[in-house]
Amino acid sequence: MKKKSPFRTHGFEFADDHRVRLLQGTEELFPALIEAMDAALSDIQFETYIFDFTGAGASVAEALMRAAQRGVRTQLVVDGVGTGALPVAWAERLQAAGVLYRVYSPLGPLGLLLPHRWRRLHRKLCVVDGRTLFCGGINVLDDFHDPNYGALEAPRFDFAVQATGSLVTAASETMDQLWWRMQAVRDARERRLPEALQSLRAASAAQHAADVANADTGPPMRAALVLRDNVRNRSRIEKAYRRAIGAARHEVIIANAYFMPGGKLRRALVMAARRGVRVRLLLQGRYEYFMQYHAARPVYGALLEAGVEIHEYEPSFLHAKVAVIDALGDRPWATVGSSNLDPLSLLLAREANVVVEDAAFAADLRQRLVHAMQHAGRRMDPAQYAGRPLGQRLLDRIAFGLMRLALWINGKRY
Repeated sequence: MKKKSPFRTHGFEFADDHRVRLLQGTEELFPALIEAMDAALSDIQFETYIFDFTGAGASVAEALMRAAQRGVRTQLVVDGVGTGALPVAWAERLQAAGVLYRVYSPLGPLGLLLPHRWRRLHRKLCVVDGRTLFCGGINVLDDFHDPNYGALEAPRFDFAVQATGSLVTAASETMDQLWWRMQAVRDARERRLPEALQSLRAASAAQHAADVANADTGPPMRAALVLRDNVRNRSRIEKAYRRAIGAARHEVIIANAYFMPGGKLRRALVMAARRGVRVRLLLQGRYEYFMQYHAARPVYGALLEAGVEIHEYEPSFLHAKVAVIDALGDRPWATVGSSNLDPLSLLLAREANVVVEDAAFAADLRQRLVHAMQHAGRRMDPAQYAGRPLGQRLLDRIAFGLMRLALWINGKRY
């Protein structure tokens, strides 16, 4: 009889029928993704926050078009902020090839001035033939290109997984549900009410199938898909982190691009460090966005005081959203996904993480993170942090206050 997992979380279940492969960067993800799409026989479901056609991103678009041209049903959803309207030339090529695509929550004339527009599709998911899942933090974006900063000297640091097993069904059904809901909204706006009702029924059927797939039918599991949305799954990813950190015995390593954890998650990290767990954070060291860079820094003080190690990644932009806990112990836990540990991800966006309880997988992820900290990170000195210039501290507090104001406008407490 299997022992129950100490990390079991309400709202999702683990299954031991999975094979999960860790992929680092677009150099590992894109070839695997394209190979799976070129072998697709029936359907491809694809969701991403950013779809950029520069460099290697174009190869993913080409693979989608090849699949659609040979009769594979190909559905693409991009976010209205991360991607926006597709470039005209590419939109025409995708449409001519038969790729079905939607833009999630496109911005109207007022843009992000409307608070409900802050709720974005941030997950990165692809399901091929209902059998293979790709999930992680990697957008369709060349690792040596940034839309705001141009060419990068070193690749973006990020991860994804390729997985098979029962969690693929859960991913496919949640993507199907979103697709049909978007179709229903589109039909309703065009006053095609019968079609809208049909789409809503399809979305409801997809939700029912997902409920059945996620039902508790067996013992604790080895891998699971953990979702975050604004209806049924509002806090599952954060709870998964907090419970795993609370059960940690030896080591916690987290790599996160935009790190501004709420009070409960900060306390979990502080308590782990104080009971002797080695807690190491690999965070963004390069300036990318004002809010994300400066709003994170006011939370560092209490963590450093408790003995948490903070390493800042410097060669390029860190975009990873991963963690590994007790990889070398008897209860390894790891997660790879799209969710940052900040209020935008944990309170507003649609996110998806894969959680894995497997010694080999956890050891692989740990080795890559430790190597990055040792060879590409700069450890933050608590004394230097405390003595940072007044101007920088003022910017940090302004950004922190603006973030809290944005949450208050959305009716959120964090």
